[in-house]
Amino acid sequence: MRNLPWKSLLAWLLAAFFVVGGIGNIFASETILADYARWGYPGWFHYVTGVLELTAAALIAWRPTRLWGAGLASLVMVGAAGTVLLHGEFSHAVAPLVVLAVALTVAFVAYRGRRSV
Repeated sequence: MRNLPWKSLLAWLLAAFFVVGGIGNIFASETILADYARWGYPGWFHYVTGVLELTAAALIAWRPTRLWGAGLASLVMVGAAGTVLLHGEFSHAVAPLVVLAVALTVAFVAYRGRRSV
């Protein structure tokens, strides 16, 4: 049985997550818009988040820019986790913290790959 290329698979799954998240933020539902308002963000901020997420996804998908994409993804997840933690929504911090761990893993793998070239 052939080994799965877990490093590439993990990066592609992370990119897919950010594509879905980016589209979900750009074309935000009323629930998502209400969340942003409750957290005190301006009405247009979901567009910023969506564009950052789609940018991170594109950068992660292309191997030469994967480190930058994973770094951007990490910053977005720090912002997401920080937002919900500051508003006392502790159970909602689990998902962004897990995605942050995955993004940092992808960044680490990309960094090590660049050093060995």
